[in-house]
Amino acid sequence: MHAHAFRVRMPCAIMAGRTYEILENPLIALADKISKSFGGNVLYADATLQLNAGERWALVGPNGAGKTTLLKIIMGEESADEGSVTFAKDTTLGYLEQESVLGKGKTALQEVVDSATEIRDLEQSIARMEEQIANCEDENELARLLERYGHAQDRFERLGGYELDARAKAILAGLGFPIADFQKPADEFSGGWQMRIALSKLLLRHPDLLLLDEPTNHLDLESVQWLEQFIASYDGAVLLVSHDRSFMDACVSHVASLENKRLYTYAGTYSSYLKQREDNLEQLRAKRAAQERDIAHMETFIEKFRYKPTKAKQVQERVKRVEKIRSELVVLPQAHQAMRFSFPKPPRTGDKVVELSKVSKSFGSNRVYQGLDLTFYRGDHIALVGPNGAGKSTLLKLIAGVLRPDRGSVEYGKSVTSAYYAQHQLEALNPANTVMGEMDAVAAGWTSSEERRLLGAFLFHGDDVLKRVSVLSGGERARLALAKMLVAPDPLLLLDEPTNHLDIDSVDVLENALKDFAGTIILISHDEHLVRAISNKIVDVRDHHAVIYDGDYDYYLYKRGELESREGDPTGTSARAPQNAAPVEPQRTQGRNVKTKEQRRAEAEARNAQSRALRATKRRLEEVEAALAPAQKRYQELMDLMATEELYNDSNAFDQAMREYASLSKKIPLLEEEWIELTEKMEEGA
Repeated sequence: MHAHAFRVRMPCAIMAGRTYEILENPLIALADKISKSFGGNVLYADATLQLNAGERWALVGPNGAGKTTLLKIIMGEESADEGSVTFAKDTTLGYLEQESVLGKGKTALQEVVDSATEIRDLEQSIARMEEQIANCEDENELARLLERYGHAQDRFERLGGYELDARAKAILAGLGFPIADFQKPADEFSGGWQMRIALSKLLLRHPDLLLLDEPTNHLDLESVQWLEQFIASYDGAVLLVSHDRSFMDACVSHVASLENKRLYTYAGTYSSYLKQREDNLEQLRAKRAAQERDIAHMETFIEKFRYKPTKAKQVQERVKRVEKIRSELVVLPQAHQAMRFSFPKPPRTGDKVVELSKVSKSFGSNRVYQGLDLTFYRGDHIALVGPNGAGKSTLLKLIAGVLRPDRGSVEYGKSVTSAYYAQHQLEALNPANTVMGEMDAVAAGWTSSEERRLLGAFLFHGDDVLKRVSVLSGGERARLALAKMLVAPDPLLLLDEPTNHLDIDSVDVLENALKDFAGTIILISHDEHLVRAISNKIVDVRDHHAVIYDGDYDYYLYKRGELESREGDPTGTSARAPQNAAPVEPQRTQGRNVKTKEQRRAEAEARNAQSRALRATKRRLEEVEAALAPAQKRYQELMDLMATEELYNDSNAFDQAMREYASLSKKIPLLEEEWIELTEKMEEGA
């Protein structure tokens, strides 16, 4: 596996065959009217994106929409068919790539510090200017030197030049490196850790424009939370591609969405973008419906009076109006079809699914666990959380049987079988099989169409299903293994970072499948949205212990913050910055799903709030129904009236009818949409 590498470059006058103009701050970069095609496939046309200092943009869109291609066009790695990319003066760019070459023999810390070439060059330039200033006797030249010297010092300070080593250590620690690993040779780390080194190098360089493609892959949940805070306070411009919705909500201020071969921009978080997008879509639907109603009404008049000489002028006017409306007819975006499957239920197991008793595990002198006791039950959906290197993956491998404990036992309950998913555990795939052949082997009773739909949800489209496993990339193999697991799932699913290499739509498919899963799940994921959606128990793994929190992720965060405050942290540091928090040892939960007093009170309050909300929703639903029925009745009366000749002979009656018709045309769709929304709320709360 190769990690991402980074490249930081200064835009020059000519790059990749294109001219780069110089712009003034605060604008950092402008991609103007970019068009890009591959063969006959148009990715996007006239895409425009302005990136200003202090803005953090998420670039979203379905798989294959061209997100990574747009990043590379901005970076200069690929050229656009049409359009231009312009930068402000002296702008530096940083971009994560798929290949990494790390220095032989350099430590992780040295690799990161040595990457800050611009800061080092700036430091040397400042030293030269100091020498020139000391020896300068010309007042005009001295003034020019002092001005340049001041600008250089300001930039050096902004880039963190005065605390370079300290910042490098802080970044490495924030991305999960134990202090002991700072001096470990960089080329001895695995691919995922090398990606973190590359990301550390990029963040230390502090480019004016930061381009990130799936930066949370290979990070743990706590490192993701640190990266959220880093990006949220970044003073340059950021453009990132990610499948992690919680990550985007925490750190982005704008969203650029590739939809239907166009680029649309929105202000706000990812969740805000989803709401704005739906609101915009509703407005487009309403406008389209109004246009179609207008056409239908005028065509009714045209057909009725087409051959009547006295109405010839009115007919021709309406024919022209119909043609004009048709030329301006709103084109609705292609409907998004959510992939959803009803997966087979796993075999039923006994109540106790897996029990770890007095388990100890060490790797050489590194003790991971000693005397660990844990019990999990049928229906538990467990997320393993905690700092990187604490032993989450080791615990999952012990449960899966991939590792054996040095002492103690791991025992499965009655009728329990498990399926273990990890990026490096894909040996079960047959290299000689096609993708479709691998599915055929496990999907007994499924039709070819059903198999293709599931594979499509995991990014295998068209002829991709005919590829042989031997030619698939690591990410493609991982997605195929995940799809196979969900066809006939074992009652115990063990999942280590299952969302890597998936887009947001595919993560939704996985999330829905796991939420409805009747068996037991033990999950490691950096995707906070997935953890929140799935888990009903949290196991906090740190300091050689694994502590059960018998509640969801928000309950875990609340209890962690409460316990840390009780242990003597006067600031009440939350669990979102655990690298600075003191170790905690809350009471271990014994038995099955024992609820605390706080949980029972919170659930009662939630039930009362839901009941109050439902009563208010019911009242409003009755009001909407009372208004909608007469409005629809009057609308139909006007439709019938507009088909009669008498209306058009009375200009006053005609004007009044048209005003009433226009008013109802706006009012009825709003009432109907509110009625649907209220009805859905009532059904959900029932």
